[in-house]
Amino acid sequence: MTNQGPEAFSTERLDALPLRAVHADEMAAVLADPALHAYTGGAPEDLDTLRARYVRWEAGSPDPAEHWWNWVLRVRADSRLVGWVQATVAGPRAETAWVVGTEWQGLGYAKEAAAGLVAHLLAGEAVRTVVAHIHPDHTASAAVAAAAGLVPTDEWEDGERRWRRPDVTSGAARPPADPRRRA
Repeated sequence: MTNQGPEAFSTERLDALPLRAVHADEMAAVLADPALHAYTGGAPEDLDTLRARYVRWEAGSPDPAEHWWNWVLRVRADSRLVGWVQATVAGPRAETAWVVGTEWQGLGYAKEAAAGLVAHLLAGEAVRTVVAHIHPDHTASAAVAAAAGLVPTDEWEDGERRWRRPDVTSGAARPPADPRRRA
């Protein structure tokens, strides 16, 4: 990853591509189900609002000490977008999140994408800590976090439990580089 933006990475079935405003057209349909907002609040955004959000995300954080890295998830087998993952990186800490459209839930894409994201973030030298915030009743998201190697903590923020990947220090074992990772 660079200061200019995220680098693409791949998992067994998915390509995580840097999010661009042009992805809004396809992603509006992926994210159209109101059920996706059951634990986070809000409602699906219309195409213009989603495109404007993606323009902001693509431009990056106005804070030079913070990086907004966002990826769309494309299934290689059919080239369809199915969701996104993101990391807000400030110093050695990455705050992560993921969304997979309702149509593609239950297929393991969220677990695969989140595990791939964590491995991708920790493969570099900058990120040492990965966290996510999960609603206590969102058991599916908790299972995704666990599959990515995060564990629940006793910390809470805005009604959500903080999950954390144990810190990676220079002397600790780092995850192996994924041979499918693309530069």
